[in-house]
Amino acid sequence: MTKNVVAVVVTYNRRELLETTLRGITSGTVQPAAIVVVDNASTDETADFLASYDGPVPTDTIRLRQNLGGAGGFVVGMERAVLDHAADYVWIMDDDTEPQPDALAAALAASLAYAAAAGDEPSFVASRVVWTDGRDHPMNRMRPRLGASEHERAIAARAGGVQIRTASFVSILIDAGEIRRHGLPIADYFIWNDDLEYTARISRRRNAISVENSVASHHTKSFGDAGADPGARFYYEVRNKVWVYTRSAALTPWEKVLYSGASVRNWTRTIAGSPNKRLLLTGFLRGLLHGMKAPRSNEQVLSGIYPLRDVRLTGGPVA
Repeated sequence: MTKNVVAVVVTYNRRELLETTLRGITSGTVQPAAIVVVDNASTDETADFLASYDGPVPTDTIRLRQNLGGAGGFVVGMERAVLDHAADYVWIMDDDTEPQPDALAAALAASLAYAAAAGDEPSFVASRVVWTDGRDHPMNRMRPRLGASEHERAIAARAGGVQIRTASFVSILIDAGEIRRHGLPIADYFIWNDDLEYTARISRRRNAISVENSVASHHTKSFGDAGADPGARFYYEVRNKVWVYTRSAALTPWEKVLYSGASVRNWTRTIAGSPNKRLLLTGFLRGLLHGMKAPRSNEQVLSGIYPLRDVRLTGGPVA
């Protein structure tokens, strides 16, 4: 049976990169049925480009009146893909992602092969993410599924993948049933770690895999992880991780302990290695303080900007 795949792209002030993303999607050996593009109130030429864009795949453009960050943009786009386009799979990415020709075909084949071996499809399939020179991108390292059984690992290997626990929103193919079951991402995260929380949420009780031969290029300015030069964005790194560890049921209790320890270690290294320690320390303290208060609901964040229509998709488990 043919599966209905809908791609979701969130963009903000990167018209040229967006064009590369759309070209990558529409040049694939397998193409989605539709592309939902969420324009986060761009102030460059993005709106004009999208207004005149006429690609080979039907494109549904949503222009927001306010920048909701990647998190809010994916909330809007994923809801549109599920409710208006009746997606079986939602293929999501930022506007600095360039899927390679077989990215979608390989992800779909892996999902179906996994289902044939396990009796159920994975919650999501993540592409291998490389930088512009072909090296694996350190910003998009997949967290392995600790404690996966030999049987589970063997099933993933038969599908050409490996067991993972979380992934970044850079070319991942999500079973739309998981979106209907677990809701949407949390818009109040704005940027960073919304993908950690969401992929952990939908894979807590259902396996997920990454696939080596599904490849996407991530066109970041530099080769490095998120801690390389976070600047003022370090605030979101700290606040949102605190939310993941204290306000979400996405991770198990023992995972929260392990991940929290790793985060403290990484934060310490990031601050110690920064030429602007004062900026990062300020962001760290503000992040800890604001992380003590629960994130707002998606309805509150999007009020007056975009009307969410299905309350079953707006929540998500909290601890």
